[in-house]
Amino acid sequence: MAQSKRETERKYAAPAADDIAWLPDLTGVDPVASLVDRGIEDLDAVYFDTADLRLARSSATLRRRTGGTDAGWHLKLPLEGDSREEIRVPLSEEVPDSLRDLVASRTRGAPLRPVVRLRTTRSVRDLVDTEGGTLAELSLDTVRADSLLGEDHHAVWTEMEVELGEEGDPALLDGIEKVLAKKGIDRAKSPSKLARALAETAPDQYGAPEAPPRVAPGSAGEHVCAYLREQARALVELDPAVRRGTPDAVHRMRVTCRRLRSALRSYRLVLDREATEPIRTELKWLAGELGAERDHEVLGDRLRTGLRELPGELVLGPVTARLTAWDAAQRAEARRRTLDALASPRYRELLERLHELTTRPPLRAKAARPPEKVMVKALTKEYDRLRRRMVPALELPPGSERDTAIHQARKAAKRLRYAAQAARPALGKPARRLGKRVKAVQKVSGDHHDGVVARDTLRRLAVAAHTAGESAFTWGLLHGQERASASAREEQLPVAWRRASRARPDRTYR
Repeated sequence: MAQSKRETERKYAAPAADDIAWLPDLTGVDPVASLVDRGIEDLDAVYFDTADLRLARSSATLRRRTGGTDAGWHLKLPLEGDSREEIRVPLSEEVPDSLRDLVASRTRGAPLRPVVRLRTTRSVRDLVDTEGGTLAELSLDTVRADSLLGEDHHAVWTEMEVELGEEGDPALLDGIEKVLAKKGIDRAKSPSKLARALAETAPDQYGAPEAPPRVAPGSAGEHVCAYLREQARALVELDPAVRRGTPDAVHRMRVTCRRLRSALRSYRLVLDREATEPIRTELKWLAGELGAERDHEVLGDRLRTGLRELPGELVLGPVTARLTAWDAAQRAEARRRTLDALASPRYRELLERLHELTTRPPLRAKAARPPEKVMVKALTKEYDRLRRRMVPALELPPGSERDTAIHQARKAAKRLRYAAQAARPALGKPARRLGKRVKAVQKVSGDHHDGVVARDTLRRLAVAAHTAGESAFTWGLLHGQERASASAREEQLPVAWRRASRARPDRTYR
């Protein structure tokens, strides 16, 4: 069974591992009271990657390690700052399927193979407080790296790691680093042992980065391509969290799909439509598959909250039991759709296309133009599309036709918001203000749409309850509350729209 933990550490260049006379006294770093020697470990790790090192290039590592206290398979995924998530699986001969799945968005289906072997002699010391609690672990390592990529290359070096304990304060690492710096002990140049091993034993494979896209500096194309790379990277990095059911991961991946799809539509002046439309189609498919789980999550939370807030005397019949059964059945089916989508060849092909898009973007001639012209024109076009939908929607009387029109306007608001988000680094405060005000329109119309969906579900639950001989009173009451909430949102929407219209691009960027 896989185990996961957050690992926060810093690596330093060490003069030697067998003679520690150079190591400064760290007991002056509050709250370190002493260093406890834990002895020496011999570690043997084989790192796995694709032939073109796709894991290493995305700052992920997968290894099979023996020796020490944590023998097994270790997958490390990057987090912010000095932190990584380490996922451990018990030792086996082959790469565990669970870990193979978690790196699939990075490997894009390419086979995994051994790429380097690291044998480390590690001297370990615990940094403890006055009560004997472990604050951090200090390791002095002598490392030998041997390439497994067909070349008989090896490298040897020493280094020091300081890894924060589970309850340790990140400020402790800063205090330790100040003491080390005064003694001339600097951070290691490589972010990990694997990165250094590959740089020294396989410089041809690892040292040659993929050619960056040829985009004019400061141009609209540069800004659009940077945004696309950011979103494509986010999709890849969210994949493992979605597979493991991490809270909010499905929502974030779905939003990332929408951002990518919207950018490809909004900035057709920059990118060749013939090349990007197939990608937009596949992004729409993936967002739809993810949407089943995300939409149910939102709807389930909304219904449970509404029921929970009712006084007990208004809950008549087995309402909670029926809602729980409905939730379990719908949630299981939605989860299956998510996992099936991520396991499909169609998804792997999408990842390949996104990689191709971000490394060799199909730029049009206008991509070389200044963003003040190209991106403002794109924003204006998206604003006009939103206006053409929103104004008629607000003039309709309450009812299903108005509900549908508001929902369509909401989609246009999302596209404008994402276009403004992509333009923000280039256009600054006006794009940020536009995005913020359009987000308010999107939120009010989104709450309205969620209420429409909730009312439809409540009606079906009420019918099912009535058919089973149960009271439908509570379902009807919740339905009425949703209708009242929708009326309130319809009153708020014109106000939000007026504020957004005052930030319209053709006025702001004159």
